[in-house]
This record gives sequence, structure tokens and C-alpha cells, in this order.
Amino acid sequence: MDQRATEDFEAFALARSGDLYRQAWALCGDPHRAEDLVQETLAKVFVKWRRIDTPYAYSQRTLLRTYLSRRRLRSSSELPSAEMPETAGTTDPMVDSDLRLILQEALAELSRLDRAVLVLRYLEDLSVADTAERLGLSPGAVKNRSLRALTQVREGSLR
Repeated sequence: MDQRATEDFEAFALARSGDLYRQAWALCGDPHRAEDLVQETLAKVFVKWRRIDTPYAYSQRTLLRTYLSRRRLRSSSELPSAEMPETAGTTDPMVDSDLRLILQEALAELSRLDRAVLVLRYLEDLSVADTAERLGLSPGAVKNRSLRALTQVREGSLR
């Protein structure tokens, strides 16, 4: 790769690694795994850098696919973390902490695909069509999974 392309990639990685980390953390619930996931994603993006038209969309798809393939290889589930990175919240740190813990516990109960749907739809604020494209699902499947996962999260948080 030439110097210009390398510099472009480095600028992209610096600008978007925080966004990718937040998405990775929301998916896996562990800061160390999230860092590993982002690092692996950026390595994959770097290899294909010259052929990528939309780097952020491609990196999000790569992150999701890497996460989903890692989940298939693992037999144990993640444990929720008490802290969510860089989130807006209330002025009361105890309320923030409790809400983050409840959210992470609820997400941990979902299947990896349902969790990915909720993260993309509601944390990343993607449309149904964009979520469907990134996950390789139909828009109807995204809507069904969203509804089912939200119901499961609501029921789980009431316990």
C-alpha cells in the first residue's frame, strides 16, 4: 500500500475507532474483548482498504461479522460489565450505573444476532434497511427480531 493510502487509513482509524469500540462493547459486554474486536476489524479493513467505497459501513459490517463468528466459536456467554463507555446520562452517577447494568444484563440474555440487531437499530441509530444490509437479513427479519428482542429486554428488566 502506498504512503497516501496508509495515511488515509490511519486518519480513518483514529476518527472511527471510538465509534467502533462503543459498538463492539455493546455487542460483547467486555472492554478487553471489545478492544480485540476493534483491532481485528481494523486489521481486516486495512487489508482491503483500497477496494472499500464506504469505509465506515464496511468496518461496521466487518465488526459484526467478526463478532458473530467469534460467538459461534465460543461456548460460554459473556458476563455483563457494570460500566458502559462514553454514554450520555443523568446527573446522578448511581442512576447511570444502575441503568447501564440493567441494559447490559438485558443485552447479555439475547442471542448474538438479536443483540446485533438492537445495537445497530437503537445504539447506532441505523434504519431497518441499513441494519438488514449490514447483517445480511431481510428488512422483515430485522423488524421481527427487533420486536422480539425488545419484548425480551422489557420482560427481563421487570424481573
